[in-house]
Amino acid sequence: METIYQTWDEILALFAQRGFPEESSENLDEEEYILHPGPAALPGSLWLDDHQYRYQNPWIKAGGRPQYDDIDGAVTGYVIDGDLHVDGNIVNLDYGSPSLVVLGDLKAANLVLTGTSRLLVQGDVEVETFIGNSTDQYVEVRGDFRAKATVLWDEFVPEVRGRLLGRVVAPGYLLPGSGLTIDDAAQGTALSELLVPEILLGENGAGEPDPSGDDTYLAEAGLRYRVMIYRILAGLPIIRGGRTVLPLEELPAE
Repeated sequence: METIYQTWDEILALFAQRGFPEESSENLDEEEYILHPGPAALPGSLWLDDHQYRYQNPWIKAGGRPQYDDIDGAVTGYVIDGDLHVDGNIVNLDYGSPSLVVLGDLKAANLVLTGTSRLLVQGDVEVETFIGNSTDQYVEVRGDFRAKATVLWDEFVPEVRGRLLGRVVAPGYLLPGSGLTIDDAAQGTALSELLVPEILLGENGAGEPDPSGDDTYLAEAGLRYRVMIYRILAGLPIIRGGRTVLPLEELPAE
């Protein structure tokens, strides 16, 4: 299905037709967006990192305008008019990156949002792992958010109108008063039984991820952050029994 550029007024009109709340759209930049006019399915993974990665994005050629750093397809964000199913991972690590609006349900293997992409989903989200740690980011899910493991850090909390289902790893101060309704069906299961040993610190770990010993960002939670990100980019699972998917490609050498 062909993607097209839409003005902000056209996007707002679509939101109104689909019953997407006006207050949610206030968290988006009032610019042109690329619209996928219907449900979308991606066989691989989806980079949301900055414009330099957009050559990998299957929706980027939407009318051939405008130019950004001499590469066709500058974009503020993507709007999917229906469900979005991504066989692989959705990743945003950098700042100044496009937003993603899904006017339906979102399914992916893993979701990593540590940059500035804004994610708005009108329906439910279902992933194996969700990692979010940037307060410059905005995530709003109008339905349920289902993840076997969710890692929230640096005071980042998503807006989830339904339930956040699964294990949540976060600082002790973060969740009280957050407004999240958490439902962990595996509450009695140890974290070491949910996650692969390679990302665990201490006796449950599978070796040092960094000879310098600098992988301490999530040490309080007993996790190796750099190894987690590496595994996501390599298409390897974070949870035990998780899926192996296509890796995210590195940028070509300059």
